[in-house]
Order: sequence, then structure tokens, then C-alpha cells
Amino acid sequence: MGRNVGTADRALRALIGILALAGAFALGWFSGWMVWAAAAVGVIMLGTAAVGFCPLYRLVGINTCRI
Repeated sequence: MGRNVGTADRALRALIGILALAGAFALGWFSGWMVWAAAAVGVIMLGTAAVGFCPLYRLVGINTCRI
């Protein structure tokens, strides 16, 4: 499993993940089932940013990593 998420992509994913989690739990942007959907999106985005690998990118053949 090699990296397929580049630096700019990782930063954007981290930002989206933080915003999704903050919106779900701290800011009250969502209610009901949308809280858990936003939390799932946030965790997935932060996870893929942390490891530098996105399974969906591999499935469709995208690689934003320059290495």
C-alpha cells in the first residue's frame, strides 16, 4: 500500500475532516442522522490525510502524490 494522496490534498482533507467533526459535535451545524454522517466523513478524511492513502483513489486510478 503506497501513498497516493499528495501534500496539498492531505491538507485539504485534514481541513475538511476538522470542519466536519467540529460541525457535527461542537458547532451544532447538523442534527439527527446528519451528525453521525458528518462525523463519519470527518474521521475518514482525517484518516486518509494521516496515512496518505485513499482506497477510492486507488480504485479509480488517481494519484496526487508526486513521489
